[in-house]
Amino acid sequence: MKATCWMGRNTVEVENVPDPKILNSRDAIVRITSTAICGSDLHLVDGYIPTMKRGDVLGHEFMGEVVETGRGVGNLSVGDRVVVPFPIACGNCMACQNQLFSLCENSNPNARLAEKMFGFPTAGIFGYSHLTGGFAGGQAEYVRVPFADVGPIKIENGLPDESVLFLSDIFPTGYMGAEMCEIKGDDVIAIWGAGPVGQFAAASARMLGAARIIVIDRFEYRLRIARENTGAETLNYEDIDSIPEALKELTGGRGPDACIDAVGMEAHHHGPLYAYDRVKQATRMETDRAFALREAIISCRNGGIVSVVGVYGGFVDKFPMGALMNRGLSIKTGQCHVQRYMRPLLERIQNGEIDPSFVITHKIPLSDAPRGYEMFKRKEDDCLKVVLKP
Repeated sequence: MKATCWMGRNTVEVENVPDPKILNSRDAIVRITSTAICGSDLHLVDGYIPTMKRGDVLGHEFMGEVVETGRGVGNLSVGDRVVVPFPIACGNCMACQNQLFSLCENSNPNARLAEKMFGFPTAGIFGYSHLTGGFAGGQAEYVRVPFADVGPIKIENGLPDESVLFLSDIFPTGYMGAEMCEIKGDDVIAIWGAGPVGQFAAASARMLGAARIIVIDRFEYRLRIARENTGAETLNYEDIDSIPEALKELTGGRGPDACIDAVGMEAHHHGPLYAYDRVKQATRMETDRAFALREAIISCRNGGIVSVVGVYGGFVDKFPMGALMNRGLSIKTGQCHVQRYMRPLLERIQNGEIDPSFVITHKIPLSDAPRGYEMFKRKEDDCLKVVLKP
């Protein structure tokens, strides 16, 4: 079959790889009908996530049709149309029983490797390095889905792929980012990043009742999409001397009630500090550029919440711990527990509260995946989200 493979830093190619097979009674094989390139995939391509191997199949946002099931999968049948969540979860461990699916204790066969990196292991993830299990991803014609009796959700209502595909990751991730803000009716929510996760965080904050939403980015087309589809106010940080001061001015001097970092480890910034951090990251003196996180902490009102759903891989420099502690801020974060959110968010889609397809700007064949990665990475042709069609 054809699959998008990591072939080294900044190199992605579509290669012929072996077809997946049932390896466990709880496996299913899914024929992919739609898959997507995620901002998190760029961290792999840019070389910031360790333990990638040449030929690894990428992709953790995908859906398709079940073509084979193991004997232990009683909830799915051949021909079912399913969306598959990016964390792989057993459904039985303590984490899964508490709906902390991205922390599953049984799905990562490389748990000891992850433990060395993070202190404790996390769940397996499709197409996201051997640190999270080395599972083949879904930017392919077919994929093996472990624990298929727990993860995939059936789509039975005829909704198009484009409306439900993002239940696999970015819609639940944005929603969880907003949910962690504990939004009340008069709250102001500031969101760093108008990429797909930031867009869904803004849309989710609106659904959860925020009074005002302010989205911060540097690309005008992404800010325009946020204004048109989520009703957010927007700030272009390249046009403003100080985002924290601008947010104080917009909130009567108080600051936002909660701040969402939807950027993560490769945040951009203007000025000499950006060059300094890029050099440190390139020389592996630090793993993550945390401009958005620092700014979110500094900007949040006293006693507020900083919600972090942008991906971080290791260690950050110049972390404002003094501001966090002295001003009574709370940080809430985590890889999204997607399985927890899939059904309620599907119901919101069915009820017409949101059509997640608004983030899609490009649909291209799987064979053009390398071009899609370049376009997405370089923000060419006003690219916000690329969907691949095998």
